[in-house]
Amino acid sequence: MYSTLIVGRMDPSTTDEVAGHFKAFDQTEMPHLMGTRRRELFVYNDLYFHLQQFDDDHDSEEAIRKAMPHPLFIDISAKLNALIDPYDPKTWTKPMDAIAKNFYLWHP
Repeated sequence: MYSTLIVGRMDPSTTDEVAGHFKAFDQTEMPHLMGTRRRELFVYNDLYFHLQQFDDDHDSEEAIRKAMPHPLFIDISAKLNALIDPYDPKTWTKPMDAIAKNFYLWHP
């Protein structure tokens, strides 16, 4: 699988609300359309981490770009924008700006 890690800031007291939005989103056709195979959400203090896994040959940034105009993507983005802030608002212009860069991978 290919993974992306999106980093942001959020109030830890909103984890249930954020999880609920993703639960509803993941019950639609969007994960299939994007090629998402697995999603995990983490919080550490005020940091938000969104691990999304795709098939090995899947271009996650392209999948996100293609999904952005879809009404379901627009809907969840609006809901999450009210709860999750960019890690660095000075450099954030689009979702891809929040994706951490992988610099090491090991697997047997």
